[in-house]
Formats: sequence, structure tokens, C-alpha cells
Amino acid sequence: MQNRRHFQLALAGLALTGTAARAQERRSIVLGQSVPLTGPAAQLGLQMQLGAKAYFDAVNAAGGVGGLPIVLRTLDDGYDPAHCKANTEKFIQEDVFALFGYVGTPTSLAALPLATAAKLPFIAPLTGAEALRDPFNRLVFHVRASYYDETELIVKQLTQLDLKKIAVFHQNDAYGQAGLKGVQRALEKRGLQPTAVATVERNTVDVAAAVKALVHAQPEVVVQISAYKSCAAFIREARKAGYGGQFYNVSFVGTQALADELGKDAAGVVVSQVMPSPFGTAAGLVNDYQQALHRFDAKAEPNYTSIEGYVAARVIVDGLRRLAGKPSREGLVSALETLSGYDSRGYRLAFSPTRHVGSSFVELTMLTADGKVRR
Repeated sequence: MQNRRHFQLALAGLALTGTAARAQERRSIVLGQSVPLTGPAAQLGLQMQLGAKAYFDAVNAAGGVGGLPIVLRTLDDGYDPAHCKANTEKFIQEDVFALFGYVGTPTSLAALPLATAAKLPFIAPLTGAEALRDPFNRLVFHVRASYYDETELIVKQLTQLDLKKIAVFHQNDAYGQAGLKGVQRALEKRGLQPTAVATVERNTVDVAAAVKALVHAQPEVVVQISAYKSCAAFIREARKAGYGGQFYNVSFVGTQALADELGKDAAGVVVSQVMPSPFGTAAGLVNDYQQALHRFDAKAEPNYTSIEGYVAARVIVDGLRRLAGKPSREGLVSALETLSGYDSRGYRLAFSPTRHVGSSFVELTMLTADGKVRR
């Protein structure tokens, strides 16, 4: 038994030595990304990955960062927290440099304790949930506004239009609860509360009960906090049931994916945005993004999700470029904290040692019957 114990300890020591050696001998900067590539939220992961890869590809073509190429290693989690946790454990075992561009609140929350324990930077998750912002975690950096910011603007506009009968349709998980809480906070500031609330399970389109409950309550507006397939299903079924009110969505819905799902039924649906418009002729960041996207995939069309991946990639690269000598995780965290008043070709971010939420930018857009997005 004693010999067996010594053997196990020796193996553990070899494993630690191997990890240290890999860290010292990095020939590339490997970023681990867990996102849905399949299932009813797949377009969110695919587009987030696409925008990031478009930028990383351009950086690598120019020699990488400090001579090191950036490798984005993406694993499919199907928008399932358990799968995301397993992917994150795999990244930790493989000694990736940082975690980057995760998609979703429940998935990111499943990964966060693992990232924290392993002291891995967790950069630019596609989520606006407060649970990833408070309490402050020095390893986590956000490039997008919060769901509180988005729902505040939505409720502000609705009440200014004297629309006060506001219902909430939300995903029955941490994401949906985060959005619901944002709507409730914004309404409470104005002496109001939701007219009605109904839910849908994550990764399903079983909306019949929610449609029945909310249509019966006769709200003027339904604020939706879910992914694009369930939101599209709700809109279609509510309209079939005779509902004539308005639909508002937060950015995570996936703007283009929602428009594609709805077709001509998208007309008049409002979506809040936390990124600059990726469309049309533009200078600065948007022009850079459009050119990089076209070079990477000539058939790809600009959209709000892929530009978020692009912005996130620019931010982490600018942080890496501020490092002196061999890149380190602690060095990356410290470097990102120096991006105070940082302007990435027209998209402004402000990080500091006590603030890792870089932006509070939000604006509202409206979908049209031909699949376009109008600001």
C-alpha cells in the first residue's frame, strides 16, 4: 500500500510538472470557448465564434501577438450547463491560456467556479446577467452592457409612450430570471409591476401555456427574455391567438436568428442592442469588422452576434499586446485593467482594477418584414 501511495504521488508530481512545462513552452495562445454549436441556440454560438475567428485570423496572418498565433478552441455545449462544465474541465486539463466568448448565463455560471479555482481569465461572455458581475471577480471581464441596462431602456421607452401594461415571457433558468429581475427593477422605479409573467423551458419551444396565460392577461407589451426559437414560437402562437400588442426582446435573443425564424412575422418586433450596428457603410470599427468578416468568409452576412465576437476578440488581443515578455494570465488581467477610456475604433470601453464591465451602451432596434434591422 505504501509503495502504491508513493507511485500515485509521483504520477501527480509528473502531471504538475507537465502542466508547468506546457505553460513555459507555449507556442501559441490557446483560448477555450464553450458555446452552442448545435440545438435551438446554435446560431448564437456559431456567430460569436465566427466574429472572433475573423479577427484572430487577421491577427495571425500579420504574425500573431509577439510572434505567437492565437488559437480559438471551441467546444459545443448545446446551451446546456452540464456540458459546458465538462468542456471547461477539459480546457483546464489542456492548460488553455484563458476562457473566452462563452455564450449564455446558465452555462457561464456553471463554468465560472471552475475558472476561478484554476485562476483562468474569463473574458467577454455573451451574457448580461448580474450574477457574473456582482460580486466582483477579478478574472472576469465584460465587453457588453448588462440586462439591467437593456431592460431599463426598454421600460423607459415603453412608459414614455404611456404603455404600462407590460408582461414578461422568460426562459425558466438563470438567464430568464436575470432578465425578469431587470424588468421588475425598472418597473418598480416607476411604481409599476409586471401585468403577468410566464415561462418556457430552456432549449424547448413548448409555449402553449405561456401564450394562454399572457394573452388572457391582455398586456400592451410582452418583454421576452429567451433565445430566438422559443421567442419566435411565442410570437407566432400569440398572434394566432389574437394578441395584437408589441414584442420587445433583449440582445441575447439573437437578432438575425430571430428575424430568420419569423420571416415576414418579424415586422415590428423590437430588440435592444449592446453593440454598434454592423450594417451599411461605416468607418472605424464596423468597417474593420465587415472587411475582416468578408476576408474570412465571403458568404457571411454581418449581424449583431458576430460583431460582438469580433469586438471581444479585439479587446483580448489589445490586452495581450500590452504584455511585456512571455504572456501570463496574471499579466493579461493586469493589462486589461489598463484599458481605461479605451476606444476600439469607435466602440468605447472603460476597464479599471475595480471595474471590469467595460460598456453600458444600449440602443433599440426594430425588425422589418424583409428580415432587416432598423435603428
